[in-house]
Amino acid sequence: MPTHQDFNWTTPQVVLERLRKRWNTGTYLTQLADGSSWEPVEIPLRGPKAGDITRHYDHVLAWTESWAPTAHPHLRIEYRRLGGRLAGVNNVPARVRIDDRDDLWRLLGVIPTVARYETLLTSALNVLPELVEWMTGHPMQVLQREADWPRLQDTIRWITGYRGPAVYLRQLDVPGVDTKFIERHRAILTTLLEQCLPEDRINADAVRADFADRFRFLRKPAYLRFRLLDGASVAGFRELTVRADEFTAPPLGITTVYVVENETTYLAFPDQPQSIVIHGGGYAVTQLSALTWLHGTRLVYWGDLDTHGFTILDRLRRAFPHTRSILMNRNVLLEHRGQWVKEDAPTHQSLGTLTPDEADVYDSLVYGEFGPNVRFEQERVRFHLLEEALNELR
Repeated sequence: MPTHQDFNWTTPQVVLERLRKRWNTGTYLTQLADGSSWEPVEIPLRGPKAGDITRHYDHVLAWTESWAPTAHPHLRIEYRRLGGRLAGVNNVPARVRIDDRDDLWRLLGVIPTVARYETLLTSALNVLPELVEWMTGHPMQVLQREADWPRLQDTIRWITGYRGPAVYLRQLDVPGVDTKFIERHRAILTTLLEQCLPEDRINADAVRADFADRFRFLRKPAYLRFRLLDGASVAGFRELTVRADEFTAPPLGITTVYVVENETTYLAFPDQPQSIVIHGGGYAVTQLSALTWLHGTRLVYWGDLDTHGFTILDRLRRAFPHTRSILMNRNVLLEHRGQWVKEDAPTHQSLGTLTPDEADVYDSLVYGEFGPNVRFEQERVRFHLLEEALNELR
């Protein structure tokens, strides 16, 4: 048997859900925070028609009673006349109004929430007024982070107020805040700092995801690991790991630089006159671009025979167009067919610096000439082929 809800008449629950949905957008709190005067909220009600009184009197009565003023003390209910000769004239609810904010807060049950938001807003106004505009426009985001907001605010205050030399994030001195806290809240901190910091304190060229770079903190330096291959040493060391930004000149007498990817290959690399070998470390090879002195050396790259290996070669060659490759050709690949593996996530980019022979192999890998996702790793190359390649270079 149908109930009055089955007639698509507006119920108190529907009105409450509509108000709750608008509350969740933050509109009401934004109006409170920016000082907007209250405009009464008016919601029309879909109710019975005249003929429903005679056909469905019990349902009309139940619906009307569901809107009894005593059940809705925070709403002002307005009525319209409904009926006629057969059923008589009746007053039925036509619309509801909310006449002030306090009634809305009570109806939604959000008085404590509003008070907490106002407390956070007042705190910001007193210690970091630059935040208030953003907090006014995004109240629900503030409330979602309510437990962490004091620490977020203190972090923003410390950064905006700091005027000393560049420091690492680890040196940010705020109670309860560490690098893990910053990483966990990186997105909101980035948004708030962009709101509060002057333009000259933001590195506009840095990606937003790189928090340290974007806000001019010191970053972990890039390190390069290399071995001298001709029996020479630097301060008694034949192998060193140095900061890339401090590697401003080659070791004395070095004219050739080899770059390889696999660590064991790097360690076993044969002795060569006036040469060093650098452990490239995949795409970290781009750190070599800081070594401008490489333009004056013979630079040789050897990577995996897969799509990423050629992509890394292309990146290195964009910085140093004279880069040569070894053992990255079709013959080497086919000679080791039994040792191929699958490349997990092959790439397909336009690599404009490859030589015709390199591009031939790369395109064959990309388009599956040898099979799907073929990869041949550097450490699987027979060692005598490396020795032969080095002899040909000499």
